[in-house]
Order: sequence, then C-alpha cells, then structure tokens
Amino acid sequence: MTGWSVRHISAQDGRVALVTDAAGPLGRATARRLVRAGAEVVHADSDPERARAAARAAGGAVPGILVRAACLDPADPESLTAFADHLTVELPSLDLLVIHADTSSGQGALLPYALTGRLLPLLLAARGPRVVTVGGPAPREHSRPRGTPRLAHLAPLVFARELQRRADAAGVRLTSVAVRPGTGAGRPPGSGSRLARVLADHGIPRTSHPPAASAALPSLYAATVPGVAPGGLYGPAGRLEGRGSPGPLTPPRAATDPARARELWESCERVTGVSYDWPA
Repeated sequence: MTGWSVRHISAQDGRVALVTDAAGPLGRATARRLVRAGAEVVHADSDPERARAAARAAGGAVPGILVRAACLDPADPESLTAFADHLTVELPSLDLLVIHADTSSGQGALLPYALTGRLLPLLLAARGPRVVTVGGPAPREHSRPRGTPRLAHLAPLVFARELQRRADAAGVRLTSVAVRPGTGAGRPPGSGSRLARVLADHGIPRTSHPPAASAALPSLYAATVPGVAPGGLYGPAGRLEGRGSPGPLTPPRAATDPARARELWESCERVTGVSYDWPA
C-alpha cells in the first residue's frame, strides 16, 4: 500500500493559513505546499526580507493565489501583539495556524500559547479552525542542551492537547493537533550514494527527495487530512517513528498527565500575560 504523500493533499481553496518560521526549511516547505493546494498563506518570520522572499517564491509557483508576508519575532512580546493586531484588521478569519515551536530552550510552549491566544478571535471566526503545533523529535540524552528540562521536548504536545481540552470544554469547534517531524530530516534518501556525491561535486543538488519537503509531510498531513483526531499526535509512522509516511502516533505517557498540562498552561499565562477569551 502506498503511503500518504503530497499527492494526497486535498484542495485547500478558500482556506486562509498562517505558517510561522516560514523562511526556515520546514516552514517554507509547508507554506509552499499549502499555496500549491490553493490556500491563501501568511508567511510569518522574524526576518521580514526572508519572509517576503518565501512568499514571492510560493506565489510565483501558483499564479493567482494571494500570499502575504509578515514579521513576527517570537522573542518580542510587542512584536507578537502588533502582529496579531495587524492580522485582525487584514483578515476576516483564520482557518489554519501552523506553529513551529522552539524545543531547544525549554520554552517550547510559549510561542504556541501566546500566538494562538492572540489569534483566537480570528480562529473562532472560521467554520472549522485547526491549530497545528510542530515540535521536534525526542532528543537523545547526550544531545539535550545543558540546562534544558528533560521533558522540554514534550511541551508543544502538552500544549496542543490542553488547548483541545479547553476548546472542548468551551464548546467551540476548534481542532488542535501536534506534530513530530522525522529524525531523518537532515539527510534525504540516497544522499550518501555515489551518484549523489558526483552530483554534489558538480554543484548539482539532488532534488528528488528534498529533506525539508520530506520532513514537512507530517505537518501537511496534520493540516490538511479531514478527520484528524482532536488532540492527536502525528509524525512518521515508520520504524522508531523517525521515518516513513506520516500518520497518527501514540503520545508518550508523560504528555498525557492532566496536572502537568494545567501547570504548563498556567505557567504560559503568567509568563506571556495572554489570557484566552473563550465564548460564554
């Protein structure tokens, strides 16, 4: 049976999406495919020039599709507020929010929490909004940066699940899912072959399986497949959940603790000063 690929992405005409870190490899690949499927995509990045370049490249591939670029500095609360205020004026609603979280600092839930909270009115104005929080693969113990909490890589997943729980409790139709990219993202299949080395020696890139495009598949699956499980985790469903076609994964037990989720949410609220205004 053939696994899921970009060929299976359904038409996204009429959907408005926002992708953060849109000038980075994963964000750029995700945004580009969404545009090709017909979505209007806001390319958000801390570097406005790179964001505009990514938007131009995506729009040039699909003439007639509206693309936008916007500056968003995750480390600057004022930038986040201004960004959200700008979008609220520019857009009537937001169907899809794809957030690339930073799991290296131990604060991987702060951007997803703050940005989703600021954009909640736009999301709830859409018919079936979806929030996709992209984390990272579980780090090996020896590769974890010194000072980073042992379970820091789970923060985006814990946030995504708690967001779903609170949306359900508020009775709103919002779907929140988490994504774990593949561990093989840095090296495309066949990159070590003699042919690949010869091509590289002559300055010819091997483009049949671009690493970023492969790594973005779980995000695209979670963003576009109808009927994804609310609060679910998606990633490469192959051996050791590091490679293979995207699909649903089983969340680690540590990410399903309600007390841990409540503590994370309250911590994010204190640090960011953002509160969620759920409809009564």
